[in-house]
Amino acid sequence: MKIFGLALAIFSLCSSVWAEVLTGRVVGVSDGDTITVLDAAKVQHKIRVSGIDAPEKKQAFGQVAKENLSRLVFSKDVDVEWSKLDRYGRIVGKVMVTSPNCVGACARTFDAGLSQVTAGLAWWYRKYAKEQPVDDRPKYEQAELGAQARHQGLWSDKNPVAPWDWRKAQHAQ
Repeated sequence: MKIFGLALAIFSLCSSVWAEVLTGRVVGVSDGDTITVLDAAKVQHKIRVSGIDAPEKKQAFGQVAKENLSRLVFSKDVDVEWSKLDRYGRIVGKVMVTSPNCVGACARTFDAGLSQVTAGLAWWYRKYAKEQPVDDRPKYEQAELGAQARHQGLWSDKNPVAPWDWRKAQHAQ
């Protein structure tokens, strides 16, 4: 029994580190943290960008967040590194795309979610930080702190409302 428990613990640790990769073309952007990817078999996948929570569409900066994510990924090939589905059945993953500054053939090494946080168009979703690779966490935290310090994007508001608080207020009404 102890061996089984140990094996299960090791598998649990490893499974959260190992990610599958979905490769495809972005065919839709729903908002600042949700996209649709069409894979090689012509199957559409809803993707929730991991590590971030962008303002809702009706919230301040919601439309700007959607437009920025569209600029970064729409009609582009992406690699989605993922290891879980959310309660809505969406893949939750890190969306990697070719850098907007790339000229010629470039690898998909540009993290679209991190870019949203850096631009001040999404919060680093600390509640789910443990689901991110360990080396990504300080990058996202520093990106958010930098956007706050520059008063960039949603941080230009005196009292920006986090999307999770905004959604809770909407449900209460």
